[in-house]
Amino acid sequence: MRAPAARPAPGPSSAPGAPSDAHPAPGAAAPGPRAAARLRLAALLGPPLLWLTLAYLGSLGVLLISAFWTTDSFTSDVVRTWNTDNFHELLTTPVYRTVALRTLSIAVAVTLIDALLALPMAFFMACVAGRRWRRPLLVAVLTPLWAGYLVKAYAWRVMLGQDGVVNAALAPLGLHGPGYGTTAVVIVLAYLWLPYMILPVYAALERIPERALEASADLGAGPWRTLRSVVLPAVRPALLAGSVFTFSLSLGDYITVQIVGGKTQLIGNVIAAQVTLDLPMAAALSAVPVVLIVCYLAAVRRAGALDSL
Repeated sequence: MRAPAARPAPGPSSAPGAPSDAHPAPGAAAPGPRAAARLRLAALLGPPLLWLTLAYLGSLGVLLISAFWTTDSFTSDVVRTWNTDNFHELLTTPVYRTVALRTLSIAVAVTLIDALLALPMAFFMACVAGRRWRRPLLVAVLTPLWAGYLVKAYAWRVMLGQDGVVNAALAPLGLHGPGYGTTAVVIVLAYLWLPYMILPVYAALERIPERALEASADLGAGPWRTLRSVVLPAVRPALLAGSVFTFSLSLGDYITVQIVGGKTQLIGNVIAAQVTLDLPMAAALSAVPVVLIVCYLAAVRRAGALDSL
């Protein structure tokens, strides 16, 4: 009968409580996959975020700081003396209030017009047109974005002129076009920014299940009831997201009004005119659209619109 083999004596490494050689100590553990992913993400986003902070936010901060300076009335040189005279003049001068209110009203009008136009167009593209037609329709919506801004603005100037297409089309009816002015500015801006409203609304409508529309019809809801109870709640964040583009772009535009606005003045034109004459006053005027856009973003953020951008 063979005797059992002797069991080796436990060494220091196999003593109870001693750390195993196969598992390193907790302090010397290598970073896990999640930490490595965070490091790669930081390395990827760090340079553009740094550039955004320095180039955009930094320049914006310098601009707002210069609003508290003044200008020498004789030499037109900037005097770095801290005061609030520019803001006091901005709030107390009637012409500045009129221009700011006119700019705000045009931005709101353009946003409402684009929303009213984008909703039926996007609904037709996403829910009515066949699948093979959706891509061509989407390309048709994006096609105006391929043309230059000035090309489209000057094309509208030709169409809205005295001998333009608009007057020629309305002449048999005894009517005439709006000509150059505030109405022309609203029309052109609504045309320019319409794709930015259609795209998010189309994306939201495309995510609505067809079963939801069919269930609404089976329950006896008509088209208007379905639109009010099913479609609008689903696209409301997308409409607000599109309005961020149309509102902010209209608020800061100053080229279209120079082309088709006639004698109309918006806050962008006033800022552009003051840059070479009174830079601190131009900086104070620039604070108006910045404050309006920040307030608007804070308002639509509560509706979850920024998640649809």
